[in-house]
Amino acid sequence: MSQAIDTSRAHPARVYDVFLGGRDNYPVDREAAAAALAANPRGYLDVRHNRDFLRRAVTRLVAEDGIRQFLDVGTGLPTAENVHQIAQGVVPEARVVYVDHDPVVLAHARHLLAGSPEGRTDFVDADLLEPARILERAAKTLDFAQPIALCLVAVLHFVEDEQAYPVVRELVEALPSGSRLVLTHLTDELHPEPTRAVQRTYTERGFTFVFRSREEVERLVGEAAGVVLDPPGVVPVHRWHPGPAPAPPAVDPADFAALDDIEKIRYRDINDVTDDDINVYGATGTKG
Repeated sequence: MSQAIDTSRAHPARVYDVFLGGRDNYPVDREAAAAALAANPRGYLDVRHNRDFLRRAVTRLVAEDGIRQFLDVGTGLPTAENVHQIAQGVVPEARVVYVDHDPVVLAHARHLLAGSPEGRTDFVDADLLEPARILERAAKTLDFAQPIALCLVAVLHFVEDEQAYPVVRELVEALPSGSRLVLTHLTDELHPEPTRAVQRTYTERGFTFVFRSREEVERLVGEAAGVVLDPPGVVPVHRWHPGPAPAPPAVDPADFAALDDIEKIRYRDINDVTDDDINVYGATGTKG
């Protein structure tokens, strides 16, 4: 966990952190987020609703479907709430393994290990493209004889087809019957113009996104070793079992007015979302 962190270039995990109202970012990341926001002023809703989908999905899997174990691959920077906080908030004995191989995330990994006394949390230093290593290390904490929810949230759009499909297949093949797949993915299918405008701002900074259509996301799930999509299938994330998002932190109106557009994001209520705002698909599936 001693890899150097380059603060001279924007980093996807830190830009994501900016849009979530986090503090683990640098001026270059905020500049990248500001450029994206200028290209699509309501683009922060993609990030915020992607995260709210994860909250709803984990809550539903624990409270309604009896899932007690989670393997979160491509974890990203710690933020409120992390998977273990959501799951263990419902069932304290839930087990969560986080996986990432990014020096930015590794530097903050200790924040992902503060789980409940009854449950267990662990962190595996591994790349998404190393499924055998992920599975070997995760088995030290998770019981692979019992159902596990594999979370691939906002990570597969960094991976080309020739790697994405085999990796998902290998990870799912190792899971027992009754396990779940939780997946979100960026798309340019819903609103091409603003999405591609944002993409250009990131491409200029060295980021690469592989946009996928609904059909391609369905294929990612369908080729994953016997996984069947749960209702309502692959839908924009705000349409997956919708419910009210948590209220943002309170702020004095005068203080809010003095903030710049990026700083205002963390105080914005995302419940005003419309279908015109979202460019992220979400889905869950069940392994038979």
